[in-house]
Amino acid sequence: MSGSRAPDALWFPGASLGVVMLVTTAFLAVGQFATREQIAQAQSDDTRLQLEQILPAGYADNNLLTDTLQLAGPDGAPLTVHRARKQGVLRALLFEMSGYGYGGRIVLLMAVDVDGRIVGVRVTKHNETPGLGDKIEVARHDWIRFFDGKSLQQPAPARWAVKKDGGDFDQFAGATITPRAVVATVKKGLEFLAAHRPELTAEASGEAVPVSGEKP
Repeated sequence: MSGSRAPDALWFPGASLGVVMLVTTAFLAVGQFATREQIAQAQSDDTRLQLEQILPAGYADNNLLTDTLQLAGPDGAPLTVHRARKQGVLRALLFEMSGYGYGGRIVLLMAVDVDGRIVGVRVTKHNETPGLGDKIEVARHDWIRFFDGKSLQQPAPARWAVKKDGGDFDQFAGATITPRAVVATVKKGLEFLAAHRPELTAEASGEAVPVSGEKP
């Protein structure tokens, strides 16, 4: 009788360990899924906030996250273009454009109206020198607001440069590379938009809605 119990005595601990491992794995899988969902939601919320903050208050009333188009960007990589509408009328296009400054890659969020005029530009990522190059951040300096209202015609293409290079845009004392990179990147964004304007504004109709409110 004792001989028949020995296999049972060995089987039960093994089975218990297997159940524990299975349950643990299931909990980990659920936890990872929940974490991914939370991260995705946080990223979505952050993107939505950035899109809304670059536009004047009341400028658009559509869902900027879902009203999008996918195009190949200047570097060939997929680029998402968000469309801002007011009462169904297309008013502006929002997209990211990147260049390289003193500290590496600089990512800009641009909003440009259907006539090619800049509504706003904001820096979303950079590694520029604190106290010098970081003046490209709107929270630290108003320099980035100088792009508002500009287009490829105003100023003329040759004037799309910092003043040190014969252009219209200020550079920072001790930090010319950073503003030079931002100016070049904004110009690249306008050129990209001009090249793809027919497909990006194909749904535009009606009269432009007057801008109201101020950007933060």
